[in-house]
Amino acid sequence: MLVQVILKSKATNGVVTIKPDASVSEAAKLLAANKFGSVVVSADGEKPDGILSERDIVRELAATGSGCLSKPVGDYMTRKLVTCTSQSNVGEVLKQMTDGRFRHMPVVEGEKLVGIVTLGDVVKAQLAQVAMEKDALQDMIMGH
Repeated sequence: MLVQVILKSKATNGVVTIKPDASVSEAAKLLAANKFGSVVVSADGEKPDGILSERDIVRELAATGSGCLSKPVGDYMTRKLVTCTSQSNVGEVLKQMTDGRFRHMPVVEGEKLVGIVTLGDVVKAQLAQVAMEKDALQDMIMGH
C-alpha cells in the first residue's frame, strides 16, 4: 500500500504549518486547538523547514522552564526532517517511524509539502490491508 492511499482517506484542506519565528506558545496553542501532536515548520507554507512536536515543547519546558514559551519555534524544531512521498510504501514508512521513534512524517513532492501522515494513520492502513488479505485467503480456502 502507498502513502497516497492514506492521504486520500484523510479529510484535510492542506497541511497546517507554522513559521519558524512564531513563538513556542503560539505553536502550543495551535497544537491544542487542532488536536495535533506536531506541526510542520515552514517559512513559506510550502517547503518544510522542520517539525515541532508536543514532546519537543515538554522536554524544553522541563529543561529550561516556561521562558522557552516566548522563544521562536525555529530554536526548538527538529531540522533534520525524515520525509516520504505519496509513492512511498506504507510498510517502509512504518519502519522509519518506529526506528526513528517519531509519530509524524511530512509527505513531500519535490520540495513541496503535500501532507502529513501519523503513526496512527500508518498502523490503521496496515491493519486494513491485513484484514483484506485475511478475507481473500479465507475466500480462497472456502472455494469462493
